[in-house]
Amino acid sequence: MTEISLLRPEGLVQSPAFTHVAIVPPGATTVYVGGQNAVDSEGKLVGGDDAAAQTARVMENLRTALAAAGATVHDLVSVTLLLVEGADLNAAYPVAAAGLEGATPLITAARVANLAVPGALLEVGAVAAVMA
Repeated sequence: MTEISLLRPEGLVQSPAFTHVAIVPPGATTVYVGGQNAVDSEGKLVGGDDAAAQTARVMENLRTALAAAGATVHDLVSVTLLLVEGADLNAAYPVAAAGLEGATPLITAARVANLAVPGALLEVGAVAAVMA
């Protein structure tokens, strides 16, 4: 195996938005991206209480973090999404999907009471793998 395999096994829900299993072959470089919020380079929250606007910034921050390691969203293996209770998932989802540019990594999502950044509605952490 010379590339990362993302699988949708028979018997599990078939979604165009995500896969269920990732196989990363030996020799790949693993990239871990810590939780990204909708903050600018000064640490100021962007997007106010608008879930779509915050999601756009979160995805931009994710792409910036990945690029620093020589990766793109197409190298993502797994994404963890934390969404504050009451935040509008219906507004955030299409923006997040567009930010993934067609990539379909494994996704884990959870609703939480709050995040460490006051006013943040969502946070995304990720794992990517880049083939040498």
